Amino acid sequence: MSRRKFLIGLDTETCNGIMVNEKLDLNCSLVYDLGWAVVDKYGEVYKKQSFVIFETFVGMKDVMQSAYYAEKIPQYWEDIKSGKRKLVTFQTARKALLADMKEFKTNIVFAHNASFDLRALNTTYRYITKSKYRYFFRWGTEIWDTLKMSQDTICKQKSYIEYCKRNGYMTKHKTPRPRATAEILYRYLTGNENFDESHTGLEDVLIEKEILRHCFRQHKKMRKNVFEKRAAA
Repeated sequence: MSRRKFLIGLDTETCNGIMVNEKLDLNCSLVYDLGWAVVDKYGEVYKKQSFVIFETFVGMKDVMQSAYYAEKIPQYWEDIKSGKRKLVTFQTARKALLADMKEFKTNIVFAHNASFDLRALNTTYRYITKSKYRYFFRWGTEIWDTLKMSQDTICKQKSYIEYCKRNGYMTKHKTPRPRATAEILYRYLTGNENFDESHTGLEDVLIEKEILRHCFRQHKKMRKNVFEKRAAA
């Protein structure tokens, strides 16, 4: 195992806003679901973690109602009761993630549309600590974006472009481009047109690591880093 290069795939689910003077600030997203998996570039999974964030999920019920997938709240409670997910504080989840990075000797974290997840994690960390701490990840962490990686590889393939045209998966730009959501990419890679993304942290990671694996198989130059050597207090 020590010869493997490990990466951590991460995904967040958020509620959209913070109550400020009794009004909802929709410019801020707070994490209520944080899931990750330790993988290698071949897609093999070595460890999985799934956490529901107590401060947001329980402590901010009014804000939780703004979550795009608020209808999943009852299912989260069932998952917590069954042990499928753990209800923990944000600091506990962060410490567990940093511990996994240390255990597997990796400073690489990837996500699909990683800038969103990174911004949400930083916003949540700042809000909960009242800005005592501002950055979720420690200095030296590399953040890779499978959205950008797939745009440089899969999305340039003629077969993918034709697939998107055939299925109505093109953008609405003046010059339409193939969409690159994790759900569409996974449908293309698996041939499963009935696949629907779970929009829960860990489950989404397990499809995004397949996108990562396919990108690596292309042996082409890819954009990887959203932020390199991102600092955290």
